[in-house]
Amino acid sequence: MILALKNLRHRGIRSWLTLLGIFIGVTSVVALIGLGSGLQAAVGAQFGVSSTEVITVQAGGLNAYGPPGSGAVDRLTNGDVRAIENLGGVEVAIGRNIETFRVEYNDIVNFEMGFGFNEGEKGKWDIKMQDIEAETGRLLQDGDNKKVILGYNFMDGETNGFEKDLATGDKIKINDVSFKIIGFMKKKGSLIFDNALGITIRDLDGLIDNEDYVDIISVKVKGSDLMERTAEDIEKLLRKRRDVKVGEEDFAVSTPEATMETVNSILGGVQAFVIIIASISILVGALGIINTMTTSVLERKKEIGIMKAIGATNFQVFLQFFFESGMLGLMGGLVGVVLGTLVGAIGVGAINSYLGTELSPSIDFILIGGALLGSFLIGATAGIVPAMNAAKQNPVEALRG
Repeated sequence: MILALKNLRHRGIRSWLTLLGIFIGVTSVVALIGLGSGLQAAVGAQFGVSSTEVITVQAGGLNAYGPPGSGAVDRLTNGDVRAIENLGGVEVAIGRNIETFRVEYNDIVNFEMGFGFNEGEKGKWDIKMQDIEAETGRLLQDGDNKKVILGYNFMDGETNGFEKDLATGDKIKINDVSFKIIGFMKKKGSLIFDNALGITIRDLDGLIDNEDYVDIISVKVKGSDLMERTAEDIEKLLRKRRDVKVGEEDFAVSTPEATMETVNSILGGVQAFVIIIASISILVGALGIINTMTTSVLERKKEIGIMKAIGATNFQVFLQFFFESGMLGLMGGLVGVVLGTLVGAIGVGAINSYLGTELSPSIDFILIGGALLGSFLIGATAGIVPAMNAAKQNPVEALRG
């Protein structure tokens, strides 16, 4: 093996050019899988996929753009909330309104998404189910009037769109009504929550003509083992209340598991496509190794003759070229693993920068080990025929050549 490494080093740039296909393929696979895990975590943060016992219900049939559920043809109502809460597997059901508000500060007007917080016992569940905590100041409390809590990104003038930092105690106008900032939510790494504002349901109803509608219903299930059955019960209930048949639902009932399954399915398709492309690159690399090793056998006839003249067996000559081929593949894999890991880490950093998340790059040592072993085996397999040709060389003819 040491002799094989020396021979590869002497061939210089030819060896590195031969490795291109292998390390491009390995880089693609390692980088993609590293980015895939980061994307899964990021998407989970964006959609609030954290609690395993919360079901989300939303009306379908959108006829306009806007916050989730707000443009539905047949919206959900508080009556739907109460009916769902009476189901056996439901601990609590909370109706949530999401609106787009005209927000003014520092003589700048922006349109921001906001939602209403419930009060009383449901208010406590509201905060718990959304996993909201205060970064500075405090959260909304019962009886708060014209008070607002803002997402984390509003604190920084470079990200809040108002060109000036906001702080607890400042006042902003929401739909031309003055509100006092009482706190900022902790960073969640979500474009939705980190850029949203929260006010009480009473204040929200005072700003808009909401009637009896809700945009989203969050349902806390009594146990994770009841998720699927409760989701089915909600679907049956809403079909009856909305007078629709199976397959004609104008609403969506989703669980965290179903949301992540959809995300994983999309990412799986992308990964499969890239792996196919990477496989083509690796195949090209294997053909390059065959070509390089075949040329090497022709160039080193005298060396092979000398090896056999001093007692080397056919098997030993075979192993010499076999290991050289394997080491070519291994070096390509090693470069690919290092580069792929770096690309994955940079990609996760870019996701953090864009979405404001705090994801850590993941290093899959099983994947790395498998990539290195696979690279060696690909290289070694590609070198079998050239190695066999080297082993069959007649020592006398080889010395003459």
